[in-house]
Amino acid sequence: MLKNNIKKSNIETLIITGGNKGIGQAISKIFLENNWLVVSGSRTMSKFKNKNFKHLKMDVRFEKEHLNLFNYANKFSNNIKCFINCAGFSKWSPIEKISQRSWNEMIDVNLKGYFWGCKVASKKLKKDTSIINISSLAGKRGSANNSLYCITKFGITALTQSLSKELGPKGIRVNSVCPVYIPTQGLIGALKGKYSPSKKQNINKYFSKFTDLNSALGRLPNSIEIAQTCYFLASNYSSAITGQNINVDCGVLPQ
Repeated sequence: MLKNNIKKSNIETLIITGGNKGIGQAISKIFLENNWLVVSGSRTMSKFKNKNFKHLKMDVRFEKEHLNLFNYANKFSNNIKCFINCAGFSKWSPIEKISQRSWNEMIDVNLKGYFWGCKVASKKLKKDTSIINISSLAGKRGSANNSLYCITKFGITALTQSLSKELGPKGIRVNSVCPVYIPTQGLIGALKGKYSPSKKQNINKYFSKFTDLNSALGRLPNSIEIAQTCYFLASNYSSAITGQNINVDCGVLPQ
């Protein structure tokens, strides 16, 4: 339990879903290194330790859970400047294998979860703040055995563009970051699946082949580069940028 006499901070504060592992943890670290307070929410308790990192167990599928996360952050901070939707998962599956249960699970986490997060953030954030949605190149182009995941990410593209127009008059900028493959534990697990494009080959060999065939820079980005892009989008250096779905992909999909 939090003590009633806890002292609130005036330092810039980030609220992030899924900020305790994978890309989310890299984002948390970048903001912490730049002296922000970070408040993360996810279904799994955090093992990540930092004096300026706070964590709340929550389920992004439900609007009230996002409201709880913002209320929790308000106990620590008077200066919430950015909200990032990051919690999500990927799984390749041909359409004939997609059940009602698998549809509901991915839509609830990857799309509804982002929508509810944005809705609560739109009410709670003040002027000169930012919402960032962690999306994917799958929000820009479809691929085989990936229709359900692509639906969720294309939805985030639409959500980002629409809310930039809706929330702009309130001084809230809305952007998304669209990475190509980032070798997190979750992605590697998904790539080992029966229907993934790796076709059960060694994951490192798959990444190498994909890079040779697709990357303009001859490499793939890392989680730190995704995090640095988010930090830029949260800062005043990007004050004229909103409604953008920004590829961080080493030139895999030039646009």
